[in-house]
Amino acid sequence: MSRVTIGIFVIVLVSIFAGAIAQRIAGLGFALLIAPFLVLILGPHGGVLMVNVCGVVSSGIIMGRVWRDIDWSMFRWLVVPSVFGSIPGSFIAVAAPSAPLAVMVGGIVLVALTASLVLQRSAVVISGNAPKALAGFTAGLTNSMAGVGGPAVSAYAMLSRWPQRPFAATLQPFFLVIGMVTLIAKSLLDPGQMPELDAWMWAVIGVVIVSGIFAGEKLSRYVKDDHARFAVIAIAFFGAAMATTKGVLDLLT
Repeated sequence: MSRVTIGIFVIVLVSIFAGAIAQRIAGLGFALLIAPFLVLILGPHGGVLMVNVCGVVSSGIIMGRVWRDIDWSMFRWLVVPSVFGSIPGSFIAVAAPSAPLAVMVGGIVLVALTASLVLQRSAVVISGNAPKALAGFTAGLTNSMAGVGGPAVSAYAMLSRWPQRPFAATLQPFFLVIGMVTLIAKSLLDPGQMPELDAWMWAVIGVVIVSGIFAGEKLSRYVKDDHARFAVIAIAFFGAAMATTKGVLDLLT
């Protein structure tokens, strides 16, 4: 991958800052918000890897601030199956050509967002461990392929009536683990996919993530969870549609 220019890097920073704010307010939304845009900016391989890196960092930071609300039993049921989903998803992501992968990333986000909107109005209630395991496996698979693991567990949370506070807290160690598994798998399969950034750029990204998290923490006092989720979904729809369109055009040319 060619070296990232300063102009592109600034756009990446703005996307990451907005994603970190959303992650802190709503508990998820980081990947949904930035994945489609980073795929457009950095390409499907580098963009998804950047989402995974930033997701690991942001979840690790937030986890320390919501530790007492984490449901560790639920975490175990989600994270073990997610590992089995992350590994085959990483193989697919590494092997797929750029244009089909861009369409795949945008398509997964669009389907996931649409399903989330539909499930918000559903009266169905699920229980038991099998749905937890299925949600975890699906999240691991989609996270490794498209950088987006939140919709699967979000759908489970809606259908199981999982309260928002422990849900948002438990997602942080979950995203941390599946992000690390995906990064390790992809690094072993194809270490050349990571965007070429200077050391100072990685340092600035870390500062931006921390700044976004603390900004989100301040804003969370004034922004309702449902309003934050709606904003994330609206922006993510736009970005996913653009990523999908670009992938389709690349396939046709």
